[in-house]
Amino acid sequence: MSDQSAYPAPSISFVSLGCPKALVDSERIITRLRAEGYEITRNHQGADAVIVNTCGFLDSAKAESLEAIGAALKENGKVIVTGCMGAEPDAITAKYPNLLSISGPQAYDSVMDAVHRAVPPAHDPFLDLVPEQGIKLTPRHYAYLKISEGCNNTCSFCIIPKLRGKLASRPAGDVLREAEKLVKAGVKELLVISQDTSAYGIDLRYAESQWQDKAIRTRFLDLSRELGSLGAWVRLHYVYPYPHVDEVIELMAEGTVLPYLDIPFQHASPAVLKSMKRPADHEKTLERIAKWRSICPDLTLRSTFIVGFPGETEDDFEFLLDWMHEARIERAGAFKYEPVTGASSEALGLPTVPEDVKERRYKRLMETQQEISTRILRNKIGKRLQVIIDEPGTTVAKGRSKADAPEIDGAVYVASRRPLRAGDIVSVKIERADAYDLHGTAG
Repeated sequence: MSDQSAYPAPSISFVSLGCPKALVDSERIITRLRAEGYEITRNHQGADAVIVNTCGFLDSAKAESLEAIGAALKENGKVIVTGCMGAEPDAITAKYPNLLSISGPQAYDSVMDAVHRAVPPAHDPFLDLVPEQGIKLTPRHYAYLKISEGCNNTCSFCIIPKLRGKLASRPAGDVLREAEKLVKAGVKELLVISQDTSAYGIDLRYAESQWQDKAIRTRFLDLSRELGSLGAWVRLHYVYPYPHVDEVIELMAEGTVLPYLDIPFQHASPAVLKSMKRPADHEKTLERIAKWRSICPDLTLRSTFIVGFPGETEDDFEFLLDWMHEARIERAGAFKYEPVTGASSEALGLPTVPEDVKERRYKRLMETQQEISTRILRNKIGKRLQVIIDEPGTTVAKGRSKADAPEIDGAVYVASRRPLRAGDIVSVKIERADAYDLHGTAG
């Protein structure tokens, strides 16, 4: 049997005010708290936090709610407010600005998120059916870390904002606590993902949240820096090239995060980018890439491109190929444009690119990328690279360098005299290269 005293249950004091509907809300919140192992108490003193479910129907009810909040702050100090009065938070914050969280009625997820930030649930590895880091479908040594949902962009080929809504960033403290648990569980590589990673925190106005007794801004640069302090590889995906991305290149140069940037450029022709509703200043993009490489010479760029977008001419496509050569995109994938129901690109009135032309352009782009990749990888022969092992082998293991994301990029095939395990990070001398993969020996 497990020693329960080794895993003390955090306690939450709960105040429920108002009508039966509010009482049901309280019951649902308490049910979720108990399911996660929290103890419920009516004694504010000694509790780890207090939840006040307010009523805002009458002035007298509002007064009672404010009184209850004040008492909780005085006796405990860590107070989460929810309920009807929380729908108009200004009246609450005007009197009590130092609350942990305020949310309206039926905002169960918001309340639970606030509780988790203030008092993470206790984990008992002997009794819990779910490991502390959650259930993962990836191998044990790497994990995807989602930092936001939705997107504020209006790209004409995309319906993600219609499906997932506007940008909704997770507070930095929440993300870092999840990352911390993953690293503690053995994860060696964190793959940061979202629909628009570099927009992270804009919707929250870069609000601060607590992590390890310090305040961290919900901002791309700050989050990247703190993730890099955990000791794992940190790989940044789906980064839209906003100006502030330049700041993160410095973190790559100093080794805080991997020198790898996944930017879905989609095209290079100004005319096509304009139809796509993407930034169209290709010259500025090339200048920025050159600047990034001057700061961090080991930088690897991954991108995706769409061929056959409505209205794409042969000149547009040739422009894209020339741009790829100049940009030296190390890792690139391509898609043939497909109509998407609900996407505004279908209403632009631009001429459709025939399927055989799409196919021909797709093959030419991939051949161009193969030439670029081959040339870049040959320059790595004779160098030593850090490689994380994905698949052990009897004499040759399969892994990835810092320039390779799982599933989408190339591999490094590693010969070794000693057995290598998944998750091992080894120094490999590169001896041979082909179009996409490297071959070398550990030692």
